[in-house]
Amino acid sequence: MQRNPTVIDSNQALSKLLSFTFVANTNHHLLSVMEHHAKSIRPFIGAKNFELSREFYRTLGFDEKVISPNMSLFTTGELAFYLQDAYVKDWIDNTMIFLEVNNVSRYFQELTALDLPGKYPEARVSPIKVDYWGRECFLHDPSGILWHFGEFFNQTT
Repeated sequence: MQRNPTVIDSNQALSKLLSFTFVANTNHHLLSVMEHHAKSIRPFIGAKNFELSREFYRTLGFDEKVISPNMSLFTTGELAFYLQDAYVKDWIDNTMIFLEVNNVSRYFQELTALDLPGKYPEARVSPIKVDYWGRECFLHDPSGILWHFGEFFNQTT
């Protein structure tokens, strides 16, 4: 009886599946032993109006280091992000940054005291929300970047 070359019997299928699983597990194992020795992680965010966004982040208390005419590094302590003079609506509308803080209530009071929506009409501050993992408040920057300022109930989250 001649076999149809397009039909694979169950033993062949099982053999192929086991081979694939072995490769996948091997690759996963290789990734799990990688040592990062990372020093920082710095997201790149865009701006609809670069000069306005620079002013906004300085108002928030970030320190600015100008890298080029269309990019700045903003820092607070050991944390940093790059602001660039680039605007892609879909990208900006889908960018979120989470900044962990020690006391969300205090942070929210300080955000409110800055009157950011009064100075930057596109900016929006949203009140504290409590969830199963912790508490957070929200801030939309003048371009639409959504910042989460939060504190965790359990530090393992």
